[in-house]
Formats: sequence, C-alpha cells, structure tokens
Amino acid sequence: MTATPTPFSNILIANRGEIACRIMRSACAIGLHTIAVYSDADADAPHVKMADAACRLGPAPAAQSYLDATRIIDAARNTGAEAIHPGYGFLSENAAFAVACVEAGIVFIGPAPDAIELMGDKAKAKRRMIDAGVACVPGYHGADQSDDALISAAGEVGFPLMVKAASGGGGRGMRLVECESDLASALKTARSEAENAFGSGDLMLERAIITPRHVEIQIFADRHGNVVHLGERDCSVQRRHQKVLEEAPCPVMTPALREKMGAAAVKAARDINYHGAGTVEFLLDPDGAFYFLEMNTRLQVEHPVTEMVTGRDLVALQIRVAQGETLGFLQDDVVMSGHAIEARLYAEDVGHGFLPTAGPVDLWRPAKAAVVRVDAGIATGGEVSPHYDPMVAKVIAHGHTRDEARRKLIEALKRTTLFGVATNKNFLINALARPAFVNGEATTAFISEAFSSEDLAAPKLEPEDAACAAVLLYKAARTRALSQAVSVSPALANWSSATKIIAAYRFIDNDETLNLTVTPVGPKQYHVEHEGRAIALETVKIDRYEAMLSVDGARRVVAFNLPDGEVHARIQILINGRDFDLQNLNAIIASTTDNAGAGSVVAPMHGMLVEICVEPGQKVARGTRLAVLEAMKMQHELHAEIDGVIADIHFDAGVQITANALIMEITAAKQEPAHA
Repeated sequence: MTATPTPFSNILIANRGEIACRIMRSACAIGLHTIAVYSDADADAPHVKMADAACRLGPAPAAQSYLDATRIIDAARNTGAEAIHPGYGFLSENAAFAVACVEAGIVFIGPAPDAIELMGDKAKAKRRMIDAGVACVPGYHGADQSDDALISAAGEVGFPLMVKAASGGGGRGMRLVECESDLASALKTARSEAENAFGSGDLMLERAIITPRHVEIQIFADRHGNVVHLGERDCSVQRRHQKVLEEAPCPVMTPALREKMGAAAVKAARDINYHGAGTVEFLLDPDGAFYFLEMNTRLQVEHPVTEMVTGRDLVALQIRVAQGETLGFLQDDVVMSGHAIEARLYAEDVGHGFLPTAGPVDLWRPAKAAVVRVDAGIATGGEVSPHYDPMVAKVIAHGHTRDEARRKLIEALKRTTLFGVATNKNFLINALARPAFVNGEATTAFISEAFSSEDLAAPKLEPEDAACAAVLLYKAARTRALSQAVSVSPALANWSSATKIIAAYRFIDNDETLNLTVTPVGPKQYHVEHEGRAIALETVKIDRYEAMLSVDGARRVVAFNLPDGEVHARIQILINGRDFDLQNLNAIIASTTDNAGAGSVVAPMHGMLVEICVEPGQKVARGTRLAVLEAMKMQHELHAEIDGVIADIHFDAGVQITANALIMEITAAKQEPAHA
C-alpha cells in the first residue's frame, strides 16, 4: 500500500533526541511547520522546545509513547500534521505504522510499506537479493525454523558461523558460534533475545567472515524511476555489533570497487521498487569480495558523513521525494569531496562492557560549531533517561584529507563537556589515535584487537589534575566567603596576618586516595603539595565554566562545574579530554560533623544507593547503619547521627541518586526529663 504524494506544510517528527532536532533544522530551512511529540520523561527536552508545536504521547516507557502508533497518529490528527517523519529507531521500519499513516491520509516520509516489510525480514531479504543476483554471505535463510533444521543446515554452512535474528538489528539476537557443540545453546539464547526484542524468534545462519569491514552504500530513489547512490560509509568500528565511529569515504575503497558496490546497491533498490532514502549494507572481505548484509529502509544515524562529503541535505531530499519531486540530479552529478568522520557520544560505562548509563546532564557544552558539526538532543539541566537509547550526541568532522578530519575530531572531542553521566568520550579519543585506525586498517575486530581491559579503564587522576580541582574548589569557596563579607577588599582574600592559610583536600580516584594541601602565596598564585611534591599553580583566568590555569609554568584550559552549589565539596572537571567527578572527602566529613544531630540523612555524593538497612517506624540509635552508597567504585556507609525513629525513606535500593539528595528522615527521640 502506498499513497499518492502531495505537497505538505506541517510535519510531525515521530521521534526524540538528536534526530528529532536534526530533522527539524532541515524542515524549518525549507519552510515547514514542525510538530514534536514527547513522553513524560521528555516534557522539557530540547526537541520539544525547538518545535513550533508539541503533543504529549504518554508515560516514559517507549511502548506507551514513541512506539505507540495509535497515539502518534492521533497526535498528527490533533495537531493538523500532514506528514510524519519517523527518524530512525522506534517506528521508522515498522510497515504497519507506515500503512496506518497512509490509511489516515498522512504522508509517511519513507519507503512504501511493502519494501519496509520485505527488508525488515533479513531472511526474506537475503532470498530476494539472491534471486536478484546480489552476492550474499552463504547461509541458511529457510522458513523451517525448527532446531533440527537449523542444526542440519549449520553442517552445510560450516563453522564458524553467525546465528542472527531474521528481524531487527543492533546486535540483538546475534551469536558467533565457533564449533558445533556451542550451536544448540546459541540458538536458544538468540531466539529468546529475538522474541523479546522484535516479537519474532525466527533465525538465520550465515558463514562467519572473520575481520571484515562493514561498508554501506547510501542510496536515494524518487517516484519517477531515478535511483542513485551517494557513495559509501565505513562503519567497521563497533562494540556489541553497534557502530561507534563511521567515516566517508571508506579508507580502502577504489573507484572500481565503489562502482561495483554502488551498482549492486542500486540494483537492490530497483528490484523492490524502492523510493526515498535507504542504506544497503555489505561485508567487505580482505580480498575485496563483498556480500549483501541487509538494507535499512530509513535514514541512518551516520548520514551526516555522507552529507559532509557530498554537500547534500539528506533530510531535505527525503522530504522533497515524499512530496513527489524528482531527485533533481543524476549519478554523474554525485561528487565526493574530502573526508568526514563521525563519533557517537554514548552515555555508557566503557570499563564495564560499555553498559548504558543514565542520570542528570549537569553541564553540556559542545565543541564550537565553526570547527565541527554537533548533532545533539540534550541540554544542561536535563536528564539522560534509562528508557531510551543511550546515544546523546554525534560529533562530525570534515577535512580535506582523512587525517585532517581525524585530528579535528580528536580536538573537538577533547573540548566537548558533558558532566553528570559517564560517557565513552575518552574511549573515542583513544580509538581515533590507535595506529590501526590512523592507518585506515580498522575492521569489525578493531576494538577487541586494539584495546585491553586496562585500556578501557577510566582515565587516571594525576596529581596535577587533582591540584587544579583543589585550587578551583578553594577559589570558589573564597569567592563565596568574600561576597558575604562586609567591607573586605578582594586584595585581602588570600592574606593572613597570622599563620599561613592551608586548606586540605582529599580525593579518591579508582581506589587511590590523593591528599593535597593548598596554600595561597599571592592574589592568583597557589602552592599545592602532594606527598612532599610541590606544584606551583596560578589562576590566569576563571570564567563560569572554564579556567585557564598555569601548572608548574605550563598553561592549560580546564572546563569545570560545581554541581553542589554553595557547598563546594564536589567538582566536575575536564582536562585534556579526560573527565573526573571528584568529591573533597575532607569537606564531606566536616559537613557531616557540622550537621550531627540533624534528622535528615542526605547523600554525601552522587552514586548508587545499593542498600537500605532500616525501614519506616524502626527505632535507631546514634551510629546505626542506615544505608550503603556506592560511589567512585567504593561503598560508603551512612550512619545515624541521632537517636530516634525512621520517619520516612524517600528512595529504594538500586537507584542512582545525586549529591545532597534526601534519603531518609529521622524523628529525634524524646529526651527523658532529668530526675532530682
């Protein structure tokens, strides 16, 4: 089913985050009225504020909001939207949703539903491509899904082989099987994972191609029979079968290979009467042979690198094709200029298997737009929600040469500030500098081959880094004290007529404790001492979020944030691309002592509340163990400071909480009257 294309003026973006913002930019540029949709978790998100209008979908879980086709169609009707752009993810490759749009008289900005359905089933897609003469990896794509049939077919495919979900993507339902004895277990887990992720447990088998490149061709087709490709992208750098770095063109591509691969992609699109934007993905063998992997019937996350080397706005082109216009150019008009590389910035814990993280966005300051392109969907004061994909931004650099683009991207990432959640930024910087990537030799095995577990660990806090953090905390506290003082000259801020002013700081980093003292020796000069070593530090310039410091005579620019307001016990700091979230434990101890006797139990730092040791109504005595907070890879016990009764507990165990969050309250025990 497909609808006759008609011009439209109002477009609803059925997505969130950076891609929703990206689509709105192009839609606004060509004069369209934009409408956002949002879940309760995204009520104040950047894409909502950016749109001309917005409509609430429902609660935070995607199944009740962004994946609810009925709610999105209703939102389109209620806001007067004439077209829907699905972005990527969510319903972008859902044929039933595309049909629902057509039935509602709304233009679906994407291919026809039958093309989505065909290419959404990888087994059917492989069979169709084999019939069309497009080379595919040898394997089993049959309809018989019994374990016996799959095990029998595996003997013909040979080992090692890949077990793959016939629907979906993103590495879910995918297992590498090295030998026959591991096959039964792999089939069971892959099928279960596929059923949970995609609603279908259908599987297929493919011969495993060891250390291939993942190369994809961007195709575009209009409704007038014109089909072109816009060159290739290399997406080989992946973790858990999900892309991390992408670039255009592919470092090992030759004109002859591009022509062959491009022709195969165009043939695939023509064979299914495709229109709109699509991506045909291939595995490229070291010997130059390539095999059809799958076709994504939507815009890709990595589309900006193609835009930068071709000079074409792919979102605007999608919209024009959906309105019935021709592409307006032929294959010979496609010219690739320079090189572009994209880095995906994820909220994730790299050292623990790249696991997704969530939490507050305490400060977001992207690299300057004049140097690189940044597509983001977050803002300072927002949240990275656990309900959605952990990718928060993309940083894309373009250069005349590949190495120029690579170097620009590294510097841009070093200047990108995101405090509040753990990210993969330091990993991206390291990956871009690894010899295999520098030389254009990265394959899908790049991360496993180039990184050890030690390489993936969080960066180490050096004494010079800690000195910067200590002085900035000291300076902030002094500035606040000075602002509250009456008739005190700023020139006297670091002066004492008696003994020297010495402030002690204690930071913990990766189980290592760094003890430092800070002594002012001038208006902007400080003597910092760490284990007998003296560090001379000068505050050359300090702005709200950035400082220029001189450390032992060498100047460095440091981004920082003080997330706990006027307490000045915690600092988030970015030094040469390395992020640290540090607590001055001496200040925490002092604060706890000062507040002894208070009935409020607050978190001394940001972390995971791993255990609640009491319950409401329970009597406690001073010193009773109340809760355990895990932060900076250490567990910190919180104890009662007074005798009393637990009045209320505000958090359950297993949640992330911020510094100074009120965990529980204690009603003080009544004092017995003294007897004569």
